[in-house]
Amino acid sequence: MVMERFTTKDGLSLVYEDHGDGTPLLCLPGLTRNARDFDDLKAVLPAGLRMITLTSRGRGASDWAEDHMQYAVPVEARDAMQLLDHLGLEKAVVVGTSRGGIIAMLLALTSKDRLAGVLLNDIGPEIAQEGLDVIYDYIGVAPKGRTYADVGQGLKANMGVAFPGLSDVRWTELAERWFEETGDGVALRYDPRLRDAMLTQAAQEQPDLWPFFDAFEGVPVAVVRGANSDLLTAETVAKMAARRPDLIVAEVPDRGHVPFLDEPEAVVALKRLVEALG
Repeated sequence: MVMERFTTKDGLSLVYEDHGDGTPLLCLPGLTRNARDFDDLKAVLPAGLRMITLTSRGRGASDWAEDHMQYAVPVEARDAMQLLDHLGLEKAVVVGTSRGGIIAMLLALTSKDRLAGVLLNDIGPEIAQEGLDVIYDYIGVAPKGRTYADVGQGLKANMGVAFPGLSDVRWTELAERWFEETGDGVALRYDPRLRDAMLTQAAQEQPDLWPFFDAFEGVPVAVVRGANSDLLTAETVAKMAARRPDLIVAEVPDRGHVPFLDEPEAVVALKRLVEALG
């Protein structure tokens, strides 16, 4: 897949990919991730869908921001809308993985008219502290290992309980997706200053995200949860469903934070969401 680029209003060149035809899906990855995280979904993408994957500023091959505090949800939400503008799209279904889902919730308040529907991948209005602590531990820290295979074994040691059954080959593939092999070993595939931005923002008073979720009223919404997730609890999903009786809910076994979205449960949830668009 050939990467394309567009320039944000503050001058950064961000990469995206555009695949398929039909109802547009705007896929927004997690905090340290990039568009490669949607390769699994692309491989099983139902017919009639156009998949647009954005790599956020400071990640992957997208430009880094001069001011690391520009790595913020409101700024990244603005980038996402500018990509829709660049493509001439009035609306899209937002598929938001983790931080991408938080961006989708903000868009419900600021740009609801651009949302045809939303799929939240392992994220909701309440974020478990246990999962946040795991993120604080690894963000901005270069992986140990000189090869992708080495780093894949490290990923398996840290994440294998939440993702049982993945082969060593699969763990190596994930290392290739999330990191970059250099002559000095394996490096981060994102700006390490993302850690400074996150810790500074985390020290500030955090908004109540329930009003953001409630702002989805009238917009079809699905949530996919990894059964082993440490960030989105089953209790939070139950609260979400109580507030939105029409919420499409899927739980993926043998997955933690986050599901790959190629699992049968996730694909069914996406198909139901598209059917609900009317």
